[in-house]
Parts: sequence; structure tokens; C-alpha cells
Amino acid sequence: MALPCGSGRRWTRAVKMTFCLFFLLPMSTFGNRNTNTIFDKKQKLEVQQQLKRLNKPTLKSIESPDGDIIDCVDINKQPAFDHPLLKNHTIQIRPSSYPKGFSFDESNYVSSNSEPKFTQPWHLNGRCPEGTIPIRRTKEEDLLRAGSAANYGRKKHRFIPSAQYSAGQVMHEHAVLIEQGDKYYGMMAEINVWNPHTQETTEFSLSQFWMIAGQYGQDLNTIEAGMMVYESLYGDNNTRLFTYWTDDSYQNTGCYNLACSGFVQVDNQIATGATVTPYSNYDGTQHSVKFYVWKDINGNGDWWMKIADRDFGYWPSSIFSILSDSASSVEWGGEVINLMQNGQHTTTQMGSGHFPEEGLGKASFFKNLNVIDGLKTLRGPRNSKTIITNPNCYNLINSGDSFYFGGPGRNPNCP
Repeated sequence: MALPCGSGRRWTRAVKMTFCLFFLLPMSTFGNRNTNTIFDKKQKLEVQQQLKRLNKPTLKSIESPDGDIIDCVDINKQPAFDHPLLKNHTIQIRPSSYPKGFSFDESNYVSSNSEPKFTQPWHLNGRCPEGTIPIRRTKEEDLLRAGSAANYGRKKHRFIPSAQYSAGQVMHEHAVLIEQGDKYYGMMAEINVWNPHTQETTEFSLSQFWMIAGQYGQDLNTIEAGMMVYESLYGDNNTRLFTYWTDDSYQNTGCYNLACSGFVQVDNQIATGATVTPYSNYDGTQHSVKFYVWKDINGNGDWWMKIADRDFGYWPSSIFSILSDSASSVEWGGEVINLMQNGQHTTTQMGSGHFPEEGLGKASFFKNLNVIDGLKTLRGPRNSKTIITNPNCYNLINSGDSFYFGGPGRNPNCP
């Protein structure tokens, strides 16, 4: 039967329009609604599957004052062992040896029950028992902010300081010190803790180290860790501990923290992705965290990391191609994402948000910088250079085995 809006019967214009709107428009609306419902169901299913994969069965959960939930997970059931190369991996609870010259040795081994020098807010409400590791619980809203469950924990803006820019890329601003020209089997650094402002939710500000082998865009291998503010990833503006790695120039491997398999954690007191406290105060008390990374040459060749006084964990040598041997450069410093909203430079800060010229107590620092070179000798940076993307926005002043760095971002000289 023909609809009256197309018939020749004498209907008034008003009746015709009302009839058509009543019968025709809802059909389109219902179609979109059904499509959206199917999409929502599919997305929800993906999110639930990803949450199940990420959040392992917990033996104990701790609510942190900052809103995080820390799950104490059996050390043998952590995400690392989802990696196909680690299915039959035997956990190394301790490295076989410590590098000569580091400011610790085997006699300084700290038990899992001792109080850490490195503090996080969740410690106020409990600790994870021996035989477990603390993992920041991933929530549904974390995955939704990532845009898709598959993107969660992966770098949206893939870059390293020594890479070259291409037209149209999101702007990465760096102020870093690079040591290269040798083989490197380890590094150490003490990083000042601040809480820099970020302008956009998808911009970040970080202070970190990189151990690098291979070429960017091709076969790049990296080991990375430090502290960052990244609202898009964490849902707030707290300064948080992070780790990262890749074996293929950030394409398909690697992720932040324990969001994918690879890094093996052994410490039960420190949680990656959790807030780092306390922050440093401008012209006041300064706080810092020591990071040590070295290749356990006398053991399995794994890359161990110590944070403060804790043997935190390791990147198994088997998950890398080029880094299974050694690194070709070591980098330390700051990085921000500058989205250039409205054609203006971001106000996202680096470090303390103050230029390095202001010095101790005001500008952020890296100090006690060392590398383990091709002779397996611990030494300070020797073949180093700086990369400063825009010194009017963020700068770095090098003093050999330490440096001040950072800046406010947009200012009269950095529009």
C-alpha cells in the first residue's frame, strides 16, 4: 500500500508531514540506534576481554588514597608470562651479580619485607605479601580513554630524541643528554621528582632514561623508565613511575608498565604506573629517585633494573633482537608532547617548569650519571652531546655527570 505522502488522495499538507515524520524518521533513527547498540556491545565485549587479560587473579587488593587499586598478584602469574617466548621461563629472583662500582653490592641486598626508601601512596593502606607483585588495576575507563582496548598502554606518539622529524608529525620537544660511540651494558641516574603541569589530556611530560640499539623506524630496540604525567593514560595529573620497552621501533611490541607481556617484576613493594611521592618543592626540599640498569652478563644476559634500594625486575634478553647483546647509546632527559593547539606552543611544563639557569632547588636535575662501557667499566659520560628541540621553551645545561633541564613551555620567547 502506498504511503499517503506519495498518494494522490486529498490530504492536507500538515497531515501529510505529520504522517511521514511519524513513520519514516523513526525507521532511520531505529536503524542508527541498532547499529550503535551492536557497536557498543562489541566494544564492551572487547573491553571486558582485555580487562580479564590485564587484571590477573589477585591474592590481596589495596585501595590507594589517590584512587588507584593495587592488586597483589602471584609472582608466577604476572603478565610477563603471557609472552610466547616466556611460557617456560624460570623467574630469576635476584641477578647473578652486581656491576662493580655501582653504589651498592651483593651485601646490600634488601629483603622483600623491609621498608622501601621509595614510597608510593598505596603503602599507607597496606603492603603486598612475599611471593606476590603489586600491579595497578586497569579499569574500564582506562581502556575507553585509549580509544580501543588494543591501544591501551602503547605509545600514541612514537619517537626517541635522536630521531629526525618529518613534516606533519606531532611535535616532540626534548632536552636530553646522549652518550654514544661505544657498546653499553648498563647505566645509572638519579632523577629529580616534580609534578609538571600538562595543558592537554593527550600531552605528557616525562623525565626518563633510554637504552637504545638499532635504528628508529626500522629495528629499534629500547629499554626505558622514569617518571611521567600523562592524563590520557592514567586519568589524572599525578607524577607516576613508568617502564617501557620495544623490539620493533614501537610498532607491535612493547608497552607502558605491565600492560603487555615482557618485563618480569620480582619486587613486592613498588608498583609501575603508581604515583611517586613526595614531590620536590620550588626553592625547598628536593626529592629524587635512583635508577640502575645493567646486563647480567654472568647470568642469563637479562637486563636488570634496580629502583632506589630495590631489585625491581628485569627485561629478559630473549625478548630483544639487538639489545640481546648491548646498547649503542644511552640517553637521559625530558620530553613533552606539544600539540600546538590554536597554533600556539603548549604550556605543558618540563621538569620543574623552570629553566635550568635557575639551578638547584628550582630547576629539575639528573645527577650521578654513569654508563657501563664496552670494557665493562663503570664511568661517567664521555662521548656525549645534547639534543634541545627549542631552547626558548625547554633547555638543558650539562655539567658532565649531571645536568639541569626543563622549562615552562609557552612564554614570550616561545609563542
